[in-house]
Amino acid sequence: MNATGSFGSDPASARALRTESLPLFPLPLVLFPHARTQLRIFESRYLEMTRECSAGGTGFGVVHFSPADENKPARHAAVGTEALIEDFSTLDDGLLGLEVRGHRRFRIRSTRARDDGLIVGEVEWLPAEPRQQVQPEHAVLQNMLRELLQHQAFADVIDADPDDASALGMALASVLPLETASAQELLAVTDPHDRLRALCTLLEQAPEDQTDD
Repeated sequence: MNATGSFGSDPASARALRTESLPLFPLPLVLFPHARTQLRIFESRYLEMTRECSAGGTGFGVVHFSPADENKPARHAAVGTEALIEDFSTLDDGLLGLEVRGHRRFRIRSTRARDDGLIVGEVEWLPAEPRQQVQPEHAVLQNMLRELLQHQAFADVIDADPDDASALGMALASVLPLETASAQELLAVTDPHDRLRALCTLLEQAPEDQTDD
């Protein structure tokens, strides 16, 4: 399965699916459901997007984006997360600051550009993951999240139940220092237990990776 796509491609593929239009904000980060982050808005197309979302009480899609280089075109990930605006403010540099929280995940089926340059995706919402008990072999991850939540810096950006397999995996994936590609793969996983297994593998590999550096 190809996990990325180029902007403006494959408009016919959405017609056979039940999709919704969602404004997209391509960023060099991966937003997970329930995670909070702050964004700086300065381009006119994204200022307009913010106004529209605020007026309609709707969200926009955060999708990881890789810019073009001499070897490949600009690419966006196929799976992203809807961001809901929780607060906004004027930053010290005069730019608009948004505080957003990740909500639903989606898969992009096609994209188009508006006249103002804003990319709009036809997206298919991924099913919400039901609450599932964490398996005993993943207790180390539960302990890790509980320890992180003792620190205000982490408690401010994640809101998760360590006893829920889906919430546990999403929360850890959002705050651990993972490579962006690994974080994107974890976002796209559809089984919470598979995500926890993948996290365990990444954590086991981390010391070896650091040694290689």
